[in-house]
Amino acid sequence: MFELSKEHEDFRAVVREFAEAEVAPHIAAWDREEHFPVDLIPKMGDLGLFGLVVPEEFGGADGDFTSLCVAIEELGRVDQSIGITLSAGVGLGINPILTYGSQEQKEQYLPDLVAGRALAAFGLTESEAGSDAGATRTKARLDGDEWVINGSKAFITNSGTDITSVVTVTARTGDNPDGSAQISAILIPSGTTGFVVEAPYHKLGWHVSDTHGLLFDNCRVPAENLLGDQGAGYRQFLKTLDDGRIAISALAVGLAQACLEASIAYAKTRIAFGRPIGVNQGISFQIADLAVMVDAARTLTYKAAWLKDELHAGRRSVKDVKHAAAVAKLYSTEAAVTATRIATQVFGGNGFMEDFPVARFYRDAKILEIGEGTSEVQRMVIARGLGLPST
Repeated sequence: MFELSKEHEDFRAVVREFAEAEVAPHIAAWDREEHFPVDLIPKMGDLGLFGLVVPEEFGGADGDFTSLCVAIEELGRVDQSIGITLSAGVGLGINPILTYGSQEQKEQYLPDLVAGRALAAFGLTESEAGSDAGATRTKARLDGDEWVINGSKAFITNSGTDITSVVTVTARTGDNPDGSAQISAILIPSGTTGFVVEAPYHKLGWHVSDTHGLLFDNCRVPAENLLGDQGAGYRQFLKTLDDGRIAISALAVGLAQACLEASIAYAKTRIAFGRPIGVNQGISFQIADLAVMVDAARTLTYKAAWLKDELHAGRRSVKDVKHAAAVAKLYSTEAAVTATRIATQVFGGNGFMEDFPVARFYRDAKILEIGEGTSEVQRMVIARGLGLPST
């Protein structure tokens, strides 16, 4: 059965120390200024965070997926934006290249990505292709030995930083025999003519995360920038999203844990009617419920991560991981949203003030139920996994 080893817990302590030293003192100002701390990325690279699941030949640690989830949880406990920077940097940036790239593509991009000298992004979502990702309208056609890409993408994380080196973009490259879109994945280096990174979004939360829309206007890249086989893009991103859902679940656990710790500390020290508010069952019962949610979310998350590692070792099926990922993502993200509501209520009026971190937690939480597949999509995946009929 799955469990976190002593090595995992020792690693957790290292990442927690890093997050509290390098992120916690600055995060309120970064959030207020909507500043992406590009100088932090190489430090995360030096700690080995971007290379946890990458083979040693490309500078990685050749470790397990569970370790990545531990790192994401601990960063997310201090700030969600920094947690998603790692989650997207590995799961959506590095992972597609590592899993489907040619040896030349891996050698070109992975060493810098692992070291934190560069970031990569994954361009899937469009204004009319979110949950219905198969409705992609971005198109790519072969013109001699080049792909010509036209279209746009929305809400792309890590896509416009000063060190973003490449974006993997899904595009229609033709039609399948049944009339559905043939979708392929293509690597587009930053700075390519015709590739425009739009202004950053002004978001409800995740103020420190880098997020942009992308435009492609007769953008040309070499034919060898195709990632994997032509027409395999749809299958590729579905697999990528399965892993990403576990990572987002870990991010949600970090947020719920932060809410629990903040609520306990505040309930012990906030005095009302001459006594700490934690003696009141109206407060203590809510915090008790929060503790249960944290434990349940963490258990579901690390079960899914363990199954992912077991799949890598050939002992579990893709179906096992897909179901567990959806279950973990659904429960943990909805629990995190509830956790921020509870924490804000415990803090009362102070919870509505930006001077207290629970206000930032509250703003950051909602996107967890949307990104990497909405809660509705997770329920659909779970229902299908149970053998229920689908439309």
